[in-house]
Amino acid sequence: MADRYIELSLVKRDVTCTAKLLDDRAPITCAAVWDSLPLASDVYHAKYARNEIYALFPPFAQTEPPLENPTVTPIPGDLCYFTFAGAELGTKSYGYDREVRAGTTLVDLALFYERNNLLLNGDVGWVPGIVWGQVVDGLQNMAEACNDLWRSGAAGETLSFRRA
Repeated sequence: MADRYIELSLVKRDVTCTAKLLDDRAPITCAAVWDSLPLASDVYHAKYARNEIYALFPPFAQTEPPLENPTVTPIPGDLCYFTFAGAELGTKSYGYDREVRAGTTLVDLALFYERNNLLLNGDVGWVPGIVWGQVVDGLQNMAEACNDLWRSGAAGETLSFRRA
């Protein structure tokens, strides 16, 4: 299989980076994401994992991918896939209590843009993610935009994923 690439964008900030799909390490997850592109949703900045931005989506795979190529210590440029039950996120501590209901399932597509990340949640413990992509171009500009998002706020900003 030829290498496949996607573009991630912070739409309002007009910043884009390019990532290579890790088909050799997470083939099921890569196929699920690739077949569902384009995807876009409100962006959030992580509270617990540190240097992470992400968007939440309804499930889009036929079945949720298994935990392939897992990590709890993502590095700069890692794209991670998480699946959460609504009851896990639908609390005031996460800030989604108005949007997320207990009976729902959500997919979290995340970009880690800097070092020193640890996927340890005070409520539930370790939260391993599937590493399905790696940014190969534009990470520095994206990291600057992510830091601006952290300082200035995410309201009105969209994180988009599309085929490159």
